[in-house]
Amino acid sequence: VMSDAALSDPGAASPRPWDIRQGDAFDLIDQLPDGSVDLLLTSPPYWGLRSYGLEHDNSILAKWEAMGCPASRVPPYDWYRGAGGQLGREPFPHWYAEHLVEFFGRARRVLRPSGSIWLNLGDTYFARWGSIRDSGRQGIIDDRHRRRTPSGGYLRDKQLLLIPARCAIALQDSGWILRNDLIWAKPHPLPRPENDRLRLSHEHWFHLVHRNPRGRPAYYYDLDGCETGARDVVIARTLAQRNGHTATFPPEVIQPRIKSSCPPGGMVLDPFCGTGTVIAEATRSGRRS
Repeated sequence: VMSDAALSDPGAASPRPWDIRQGDAFDLIDQLPDGSVDLLLTSPPYWGLRSYGLEHDNSILAKWEAMGCPASRVPPYDWYRGAGGQLGREPFPHWYAEHLVEFFGRARRVLRPSGSIWLNLGDTYFARWGSIRDSGRQGIIDDRHRRRTPSGGYLRDKQLLLIPARCAIALQDSGWILRNDLIWAKPHPLPRPENDRLRLSHEHWFHLVHRNPRGRPAYYYDLDGCETGARDVVIARTLAQRNGHTATFPPEVIQPRIKSSCPPGGMVLDPFCGTGTVIAEATRSGRRS
């Protein structure tokens, strides 16, 4: 494991430019030194789609309400986890959004003042008994659980929930500055059985930076590292399944985020790293990770 000195000092000698730690990202983020990360580039579990083979207590809402807490109030992540909850399996989208806000609040101190966050999120349709897959893409694998989310308000069958927008606004409200909403367009989305809507064929990448209390935000950014034309829509195919993971990033989406938002030799962190594509691409581009 890379030493704290190697993590915090770009010039420190290290046997390798990468370090991988296994555990809950909410805990591991506390192991990193202050101001040690130039770019936090990640994709957390999306809301209400997969279990990743982990256990989740579906009675967690009842536990919370039994304590006299309304569903509108979001439990802290430590309580939620201790009660059997899993990130992405929250009973409500606003619980999920607030848990992401809580995580990035913890990550704030490790991100340099000149640092950036690139956050990838996908959307979800509501169904009272929506399905949760252990793995595989929605609607493809037969093995599934049922998502038990109480309906009401905007939570109605067939409703597109705008999960990425809700999370981005919650992060803005918590003090982050949103610089871009990059659309990753997928030219060949998987077929779906629905015949009353268009296929969902894009995901969002949000670029967030620190708020500067003394003026405009100032952060590292190299526009020459972006795609040709520097537009906020990028077209790239999804990759085939790898190591049982079906949501693998295409390198052509990752590399421009690294080259534009992390200086050469800088530190890239992916706290929800999946198959490690970000780690590999950061190494190839001359960054540490």
